[in-house]
Amino acid sequence: MKFFRSLLVVAALLAVVSSASAQSKIASVDMKKLFNGYYKTKMAQTAMDKEKADLRKELKDMAEALKKASDDYKLLLSQANDQAITSDERDKRKASAMEKAKDVNSRQTAFEQYQRQAETQLNDKSQRIVGNLISEIQKVIADKAKASGYTLVVNSAATDALLYTSAESDITAAVISQLNVGAPIDFNKPATGLLNISTNAP
Repeated sequence: MKFFRSLLVVAALLAVVSSASAQSKIASVDMKKLFNGYYKTKMAQTAMDKEKADLRKELKDMAEALKKASDDYKLLLSQANDQAITSDERDKRKASAMEKAKDVNSRQTAFEQYQRQAETQLNDKSQRIVGNLISEIQKVIADKAKASGYTLVVNSAATDALLYTSAESDITAAVISQLNVGAPIDFNKPATGLLNISTNAP
């Protein structure tokens, strides 16, 4: 009797699930393609690439100034040990070398601190931009899904969670078209690099 009741419960549950599935309309999107195909991603990528190039130039200038200060220190130290000059002059150059050593250490510390802070700020900015872009993309996905009567949209780029998707249910191209309606120029190539996202993005 208990076994029979269990079978009835299982059958009832299967009927509910089957009924819910029949009423559901499921679509899929490739979030990676959407993200990289969005014109704002490409614009943000260009802006971030410029910031990175500017930072590299600044760091190069600082590194060159640090090297010059270090070379000056070595020269002063060498002169301070020159036996051809008077003892007083050697003492003066030793004092100058000590001052220059402080300058070199100060520059080295400033360089390392600036590099760390700048890289952290760039990473934080990149993450904020990615978050904002994903939010915009998700809104368009939701609008498209509602307009087309879809009750569920899955990310086909998350290959570990999705086992099969039909091409008919893929609305990626439609969402990209909607996202790029306001694009100021034609973008042919997808964005790559710094702002690229994981295929498991929501």
